[in-house]
Amino acid sequence: MKRSFRDMEQQNSQRAPINDGNRKREDILESAQYFMGVALLAAQRSRDPSTQVGACIVNEEKKIVGVGYNGMPNGCGDDTLPWRRSGDSPVETKYFYVCHAELNAIMNKNSADLKGCTIYVTLFPCNECSKLLIQAGIKNVIYLSDKYHDDEKTVASRRMLDLAGIPYQQLKPKEPQLVIDFSSN
Repeated sequence: MKRSFRDMEQQNSQRAPINDGNRKREDILESAQYFMGVALLAAQRSRDPSTQVGACIVNEEKKIVGVGYNGMPNGCGDDTLPWRRSGDSPVETKYFYVCHAELNAIMNKNSADLKGCTIYVTLFPCNECSKLLIQAGIKNVIYLSDKYHDDEKTVASRRMLDLAGIPYQQLKPKEPQLVIDFSSN
């Protein structure tokens, strides 16, 4: 008895799939989790004892074009300038000196421009960083934490991003952690 192609295909679809080594993995990281993972990994490079922030800029083709973390400016030793959050004078704190992750990601870009790119950042951008993102042409902000939501700098940041028409969204990862195991390969 001769069977039609349709009959054979229907019979095959009812069988359990055979893994013949020609099937792709389905349990991969989603793009947003991958790029935020890169930002989190970059944050691990920060020498700031209280706040480690990372940023990853991605173009429209889903390619990374810049990565950065918060730290002191090039040539200014990490042991020379203060890392304190408070002091008798603002000059004795880190705030006058630290370059934020967003700034470093923009400065470290490997692309002619950043127009139309998305930034993944571990902490919602401050007002100064939002100015930079707007001027650089970033079109979308994905952030992980908004722990300074009510701070004046963050309120101003949201106001500028709204006025510039740049959407921002908090990433809600499907998995609570990403484990990198150096011994798995």
